[in-house]
Amino acid sequence: MNTFMEPLHYQHWPKGVPHVVSVPRTTLYHNLEVSAARYPGKTAISYYGSSLSYARLKSEVDVLAGYLQRQCGVKKGDRVLLYMQNSPQFIIAYYAVLRADAVLVPANPMNLTEEMKHYVEDSGASVAICAVDLSPRLGPLMGSEGLKHVIIADYADYVTEPTDIPIPDFIRSAAPEPFGKGVKTWQEALAADIQPGPHLSGSDDLAAICYTSGTTGKPKGCMHTHSTLMATTVLPSVWQHASCEEVLLGVVPFFHVTGMQILMNMPIYLGAEIVVMTRWDRELALVLIDRYQVTNWTNIPTMVIDLFASPNFKSDSLKSLRYIGGGGAAMPEAVAARLYELTGLSYVEGYGLTETAAPSHTNHDSRPKRQCLGIPLCNTESLVVNPKTLEPLGPNQTGEIVSRGPQVFKGYWKNSQATQDSFVEINGKTFFLTGDLGYYDEDGYFFIVDRLKRMINASGFKVWPAEVESMMFGHPDIQEACIISAKDAHRGETVKAVVVLKETAKGKITAQDIINWCRERMAAYKYPRIIEFVDELPKSGSGKVQWRLLQEKENASDH
Repeated sequence: MNTFMEPLHYQHWPKGVPHVVSVPRTTLYHNLEVSAARYPGKTAISYYGSSLSYARLKSEVDVLAGYLQRQCGVKKGDRVLLYMQNSPQFIIAYYAVLRADAVLVPANPMNLTEEMKHYVEDSGASVAICAVDLSPRLGPLMGSEGLKHVIIADYADYVTEPTDIPIPDFIRSAAPEPFGKGVKTWQEALAADIQPGPHLSGSDDLAAICYTSGTTGKPKGCMHTHSTLMATTVLPSVWQHASCEEVLLGVVPFFHVTGMQILMNMPIYLGAEIVVMTRWDRELALVLIDRYQVTNWTNIPTMVIDLFASPNFKSDSLKSLRYIGGGGAAMPEAVAARLYELTGLSYVEGYGLTETAAPSHTNHDSRPKRQCLGIPLCNTESLVVNPKTLEPLGPNQTGEIVSRGPQVFKGYWKNSQATQDSFVEINGKTFFLTGDLGYYDEDGYFFIVDRLKRMINASGFKVWPAEVESMMFGHPDIQEACIISAKDAHRGETVKAVVVLKETAKGKITAQDIINWCRERMAAYKYPRIIEFVDELPKSGSGKVQWRLLQEKENASDH
């Protein structure tokens, strides 16, 4: 029975979708177990012309889980770092960690050693599963206080069948750089053929710690249980009327909650097929969509824009699609209109955060609004409140978006203060403060206006200025730095640093020197592309840098 007050958006609720959906009280691994029992011979993963059946996927998951338990000493609740791009191994490793009753710590493969050091230290992970090309970045983190076991995977191991699909150059067998004791290859781990002990995890046990940066320096770990992740595994499938016959293009990164939930956990729950792309390549995407007759494509809007720019794009290139949508950035009106004209499909935009394990809001293809977050998903309640008084606001009044539902995380790992600051009680119910300013219209559809928290959205990647600033203070010639966003024709926004140099460095160091230094230490989407040198930063009476003044000046400039 629905206990919510009747919200405005119920008048436009999609046909055939219940307001409240029963979320299974089982683990994510159980979803794989069920699909492998139902569809053992069905393709679970297609990877550049090769494939894995559900039976083989479960078999390899179980053997890797056994290895983690018996050879790496992984026990219930231990954290295991997963550091690789989209691949069959990512999916196998993800489910193996869960089968071993451990907790996943997925990491952005663009992160460099310094960034990974925080993940290892904060999570307490002593075991990592890593792609061969990324393994040199983990070498310095091996030792008594850090990683004790690393399993190194080679993407090429799963491209085994003859194919005319053009296989990207970066997927080729490469010997890992030796860094001593505790390092084993993926093949050695599987060859050990060790079966795991009983699966002990329950629905409320921790399943993943997904790191998100924020307003104060280093990334924070969002704690998700099997239950919170199960919510956005099951609810979107009901919303989309999806079945086991779906074929999904898995190109949004799996380490990120959107890729993890919508393109990995949802299809495995359904028994559907995942066409895995390790990296975005528009020409290859056209080939794969056609070859595998992809039905569902969740993406970021820049991918659609890129695809339309291909000389090989034809009016029928997307004819197999039944559903297309995404988030991370607004879909430009003109691109959405062209998509509809060519395919008859509306681009379905959604909204969520790492803290909500992907969608808390989404449009529905039966009645979407463009450049709109959509309406709260099944089982989810959202309000717009006055940020100071927390008083709920009415239609078309701007305030902070707050949400509650089964997908909301359980708090920040080892950070009770940040957890406490993120939840409020309104009319006897606990809501999560999103930090996003927005409003809902007279139909109950939500729109975003601005961010309460400082954040730059570069091609869908979220860059938190405080984290970049804290890393830049490590430069020996930088006295102060303030990160703001600058307009960028391709990325939407890009990262700009306003820098005060130490007196001894003035006239001796260039903007490019600073950019190069940052590039060596930060993920590619994160480092500043523009440096502006100033004599001083504007400050408030209390000495705080007034970043808003710098941002407003940048916004008012012509470039």
